[in-house]
Amino acid sequence: MKITLVGFFLSSLLYFSGPVNGGCIGSHDANSKGDSTLITIPFPVKFGNVSEAYFNEKKPKIDSFYHKFINSPYYSGSFLVAKNGRILYEDYKGFSNAKTGKKIDSNTAIHLASVSKILTATAILKLVQEDNVMLDQKVTDWLPRFPYKHTTIRTLLNHRSGLPHYSNFPGILKKSWNHKKVLSNQDVYELLVKHKFRLVFNNNTRFDYCNTNYVILALIIEKATGLNYRDAMKELIFKPLGMKNTFVFNYDTDKDTVCKSYRGGNIFPWDQYDRLYGDKNIYSTPRDLVKFDLATYSSDFIKPELLQEAYTGYSAGNVAKPVKDYGLGMRMRYLANGEKLIYHNGWWHGNNTSFVPIKKDTITIICLGNRYSNRPYETLRMANEFFLKKKPEPMLVPELPFTEE
Repeated sequence: MKITLVGFFLSSLLYFSGPVNGGCIGSHDANSKGDSTLITIPFPVKFGNVSEAYFNEKKPKIDSFYHKFINSPYYSGSFLVAKNGRILYEDYKGFSNAKTGKKIDSNTAIHLASVSKILTATAILKLVQEDNVMLDQKVTDWLPRFPYKHTTIRTLLNHRSGLPHYSNFPGILKKSWNHKKVLSNQDVYELLVKHKFRLVFNNNTRFDYCNTNYVILALIIEKATGLNYRDAMKELIFKPLGMKNTFVFNYDTDKDTVCKSYRGGNIFPWDQYDRLYGDKNIYSTPRDLVKFDLATYSSDFIKPELLQEAYTGYSAGNVAKPVKDYGLGMRMRYLANGEKLIYHNGWWHGNNTSFVPIKKDTITIICLGNRYSNRPYETLRMANEFFLKKKPEPMLVPELPFTEE
């Protein structure tokens, strides 16, 4: 089942090469040279032109919204809105390191928190596309000692596995828990194997958002590729798309150099969950995330039928008119007019993040914050007001503490 390293890297090389002549076809192919406001990828994507009239209409509205709902003395981070890869609006403020005075700019990679799950899920889908793994394959096919025999890759992706939350392990184990140990993904797996914690519910019977699912998915990615998660993500996604400022955090080497996260004026301290990846620990920029979103419109990068699986809701059950749902690594909200809004938010330490791709209108809205604030989550309201309806409906944006990562 494992891809050979030679075959894997040849596949990556083909992805990185992209179509003949490079760049996106359509309007991008003709207009990309020397245009710093146009983001492109080495895969064919057909988009129409973004007219000056459209640009001039949207930019002041976005600016007004941004300064009213997101930009404030309490916000630090990066914000971008693009259509068809063309930047309609972007802004960067605050410090990646307040002590040294290093400011946030377009190249500053910020911790994505749970927005990382979108990228982990996409890596799994890429492996499915390469016939290396199957969505309904048992986890035990890859991790034979895994104690929950009915759990599948799909139920990890859509949070219907019932696995216990790793953040609850200290409470379960009590005095035997080592609070000083910084956990690895393998440690989480070994704890599940050793203690066989009771499931929250039986596999695929309901939804429970659980970071443990994506820690295990990262281990499956490693098994399937023969690479560590850091290198596998680079070869499957970051390198092929030219996401040059995106990387998986290495707890042992990157702590002093990465963008800091803050609560007020204080740096959030590291804790024993900061070595875990798959559920979090990818750093990126808005411009790189636009590249990722553009790639989802290219069948050369990922097949539409696989994306359809990802954008199908699994969590609402038999509710006739659900408000919220979850696919394979993507959240969704159903609006009163029938629109389905795809998105994912994140929260880890002082990092609050939001990724909102509006598929029907080829819009990407991204806000990455590194100072504890609920301001980035206002991107949902912006999507609702500017791009989905002529008359916006109320959309509640929760105050922190924010549990819906």
